[in-house]
Amino acid sequence: MASTAFDYAPAPESRSVVDIAPSYGLFIDGEFTEAADGKVFKTVAPATEEVLSEVARAGTEDVDRAVRAAGKAFTRWSALPGAERAKYLFRIARILQERSRELAVLETLDNGKPIRETRDADLPLVAAYFFYYAGWADKLPHAGFGPDPRPLGVAGQVIPWNFPLLMLAWKIAPALAAGNTVVLKPAETTPLSALFFADICRQAGLPKGVVNILPGYGDAGAALVAHEGVAKVAFTGSTAVGKEIARALAGTDKRLTLELGGKGANIVFDDAPVDQAVEGIVSGIFFNQGQVCCAGSRLLVQESVEEEVLDALKRRLSTLRLGDPLDKNTDIGAINSAEQLSRITALVETGEAEGAERWSAPCELPSSGYWFAPTLFTGVSQAHTVARDEIFGPVLSVLTFRTPEEAVAKANNTPYGLSAGIWTEKGSRILAVAERLRAGVVWANTFNKFDPTSPFGGYQESGFGREGGRHGLEAYLSTSGREGER
Repeated sequence: MASTAFDYAPAPESRSVVDIAPSYGLFIDGEFTEAADGKVFKTVAPATEEVLSEVARAGTEDVDRAVRAAGKAFTRWSALPGAERAKYLFRIARILQERSRELAVLETLDNGKPIRETRDADLPLVAAYFFYYAGWADKLPHAGFGPDPRPLGVAGQVIPWNFPLLMLAWKIAPALAAGNTVVLKPAETTPLSALFFADICRQAGLPKGVVNILPGYGDAGAALVAHEGVAKVAFTGSTAVGKEIARALAGTDKRLTLELGGKGANIVFDDAPVDQAVEGIVSGIFFNQGQVCCAGSRLLVQESVEEEVLDALKRRLSTLRLGDPLDKNTDIGAINSAEQLSRITALVETGEAEGAERWSAPCELPSSGYWFAPTLFTGVSQAHTVARDEIFGPVLSVLTFRTPEEAVAKANNTPYGLSAGIWTEKGSRILAVAERLRAGVVWANTFNKFDPTSPFGGYQESGFGREGGRHGLEAYLSTSGREGER
């Protein structure tokens, strides 16, 4: 971040590749429409605080309209042969690839993450998930869920703002492949890519009502979860909201999957290749500004190599480039919203007040927008707030250990259980430690690697159910024959 004789020249991606309309409606039954009560809200670019567009805000009446449209469409959609449903999913995947540059710029503008992440990670994965589940659509009897698996009905899906289009793909692709119809509520700070996806559904000729998109706030999500016409609820977001949803659905026959918060441990042993491990640490916590549920936000480093790893890590953090998310050289983009920035700031101040030692990478923060410098805490104990609470920002807490047993105990000392990483050259140690970690996904000598064929999900307060892979179909299928008759 410091100026040198070899500074990068600006390499901005063109904003002109995406045409953002001044206003957008709700997408119900294949058409864009105003909210029943006429309410709207503005979506803002986190990097500049510029208003990007005005969006219709869904209310209870709109949720009812959308669920009814999805219920009506379900009869015909679920009756289609799997190979016919697959054609639509393949078509959507191809259009996503064709429009990937446009969508990457859109996602960067609305979310604040760097263009090289949306371009090189998010969009390729989004298309890959649709391609993958398109391949499953005509093979459901062979997926291992019984000889006659059937769709459930209308899936109510609520997604977060950190990976708006990717979380949409994780939810919609398996639901449609299994023969369900969908009502999806995107996060209020990042509604645009979901609305562009609605246009892709029309471009692909998807039958009306199969996918409905309802931008809105928490009240719309609550109405969707509670609607009697919804057979399956899928939620990705905070643990607090996940608990509310679980309470609301207790005693009903609705199916539920939750992918919630995390406080992942990234464990570095004394025989780990330091430079490789440092890259994995950086990817684990500073990718997408740390706004990742499976982020490796707790670094557990073996005591004998702590100084070496921290010196290398600080050198690496000093080279990260923070700034314009549309610049292809940018490593660290903007925090998604003023509210999230305030939460990060408060938790970091708590960490300092509790006695942990803060170090932030030297960098100049832009004068407008929501920004936070990459930060790490040393001198952290397991009792510190920054070691326990999910910060959901570019903040790393460093703890040490002496033995593998201590590493496992500290890694598991959390109410969460979503992710973990192990860095060592010994395969036997990887296997021995991984099987004792209470985490839904454990990466070995890498971090934050995703693939449509691999299931993802958590334990404890990180939720339940799996998304991705063959396992991701299970939550959208029934062998009882009762569902689908709603």
